[in-house]
Amino acid sequence: MSKVILVTGAGRGLGTDITREALAAGHRVVATGRRPEEVEAAAQAAVDRFGRIDVLINNAGNLFTGYFEEISPAQMRRQFDTNLFGPMNVTRAVLPIMRKQRAGHVITITSTAGLVGMEFTSAYAASKFAEEGWMESLRHDVEPYGIHTTVVEPGYFRTELLVDGSTIWPELSIEDYAPRTAPRIEGMKSMNGRQPGDPAKLARALLTIAGQDEPLERFVAGADAIEAAEAKAKELLAQAEASRELGDNLAYDDTTV
Repeated sequence: MSKVILVTGAGRGLGTDITREALAAGHRVVATGRRPEEVEAAAQAAVDRFGRIDVLINNAGNLFTGYFEEISPAQMRRQFDTNLFGPMNVTRAVLPIMRKQRAGHVITITSTAGLVGMEFTSAYAASKFAEEGWMESLRHDVEPYGIHTTVVEPGYFRTELLVDGSTIWPELSIEDYAPRTAPRIEGMKSMNGRQPGDPAKLARALLTIAGQDEPLERFVAGADAIEAAEAKAKELLAQAEASRELGDNLAYDDTTV
């Protein structure tokens, strides 16, 4: 069934693939760039043109890399503005439309970095962990109105995330980190164009989820992402068990006189 799909970050990378695949599948698409101030106008334009919005795909994002101390406070804020507050603002503009319809689906692209913190990605991981928590909670807020949510955690896909403009290097330089920073930057640059995932296949998978009557609440995308998620789940279970002796007996003892 044809759906009206609003896609953010459609000017490059995965957003372009989502738009192309959605149009090829017969869906009607409203494709937006990276300007949050234009979202309300885009949402209204979608309703004016098509009468509704069935699916929102929050795809726009970027990557601020670096060791925590070398990422300036301004860079950290910009990372959160793009990866967290941007999708929040878009969703805030679309949810009234979906509530009125009593139907809709919000799909937000986070990252494996939203599940697993890694070296040299403290800003990016922090924004993606925050995005995960927002989406997990949002599901409960909007479920009574027939609105579904899906959080998508891709591994490494051959998108444009690692090109200049999408990846931003640290502004600060600290001597202690210097021997590790340069090799990290070169390693990330060398990965561009060699990531294992095919973004066109990911785009088609997202459209499959958008067409499900009961869509996945979480989609771990890519063999590398699934492996990382499984390892993190085992780690959390092991840490919970290791905490049991010390952490299981911290309640008030109301029987004490």
